[in-house]
Amino acid sequence: MREAGSDQQRNRKRFARRQWARRWLTWRYLLAALALVGLLGFGAYAVFFSAWLRVADVEVLGEEQLTRDPILQAAAVPTGEQLALVDLDAIAVRVRSLATVETVEVTRRWPDGVRIEVVERTPIAVIARGAGGYTQLDDEGVTFGRVDDVPEDLPRIRTGPGADRAAISEAAAVVSALDPAVSELVDDVEVATVDRIRLRLSDDREVRWGSADASEEKARVLLAFLNAEEAGDAEPARVYDVSVPGRPTTRG
Repeated sequence: MREAGSDQQRNRKRFARRQWARRWLTWRYLLAALALVGLLGFGAYAVFFSAWLRVADVEVLGEEQLTRDPILQAAAVPTGEQLALVDLDAIAVRVRSLATVETVEVTRRWPDGVRIEVVERTPIAVIARGAGGYTQLDDEGVTFGRVDDVPEDLPRIRTGPGADRAAISEAAAVVSALDPAVSELVDDVEVATVDRIRLRLSDDREVRWGSADASEEKARVLLAFLNAEEAGDAEPARVYDVSVPGRPTTRG
C-alpha cells in the first residue's frame, strides 16, 4: 500500500509540475507581448512626442557662391518640430528655388538635426544686368547670382534687340563646347539671334559661329585653325567663319 501511495504522490507532483510549466509558458508569452507593446509605445512616444528628438540643429554643406544664411532662410526648417515629422521634400523644393542651387539633398541627422547638401551651378559666362553689374550663366542657359565685374576667366555675352531667352541658351551651348584653351581667349559672345552668334577674341579677332548646332565640331575646327597659326603652318587671320564646319573659311 505504501508503494501505491508513493506512486500516486509522485504522479501528482509530476502533474503539478507540468501544469506549472504550461502556466509559466503562457505567462512568459504574455509578458513578452506586454514588453513588446511597451517598447513600441515608448519608441512611438520618443519619436513623435518627446523633446529628445526635436529639430535643434541644421547643417548646410556645399555652399560656395551662396552663404549659409540665404539657404537657411529659404529652407525654413521647422526647428522644435519632431524630426520624424519634418517634410524633407518640402525643404528641398524651397532650397531649389534659389537660382544658384542646381541640386539639393535633405536628410535627417539623428537625433535632432537636418542636413542640407547643395550643389551650386557652375558659371561659364556672364551677361549684363539692367540695373548694373552682371548675372552669371550656366551651361543650361540658366542665369543666377550677381557679380560687379566680368571675371577674368569668363566670357561676356552681349545680346542684340532680336535676342530672346532661346538665343541666350544657344550662346551658353556655344561656350560650353569650347576647348578651355579657346575659351580663355574669348572676351565676348555676341548674340544677334539664335542663328547669328559671333565670338570676339581678346585680340579683337572675330569668329562667325552661326547657330549652336554642331558646336563641338565648330570648336574643333576653330582650335585647329588657331593651333596651325601658332605652329607657323598658317597665316594669322582676323576673321574665322566656322558656321558651316565642313567648309570653314578665314580672312586676314
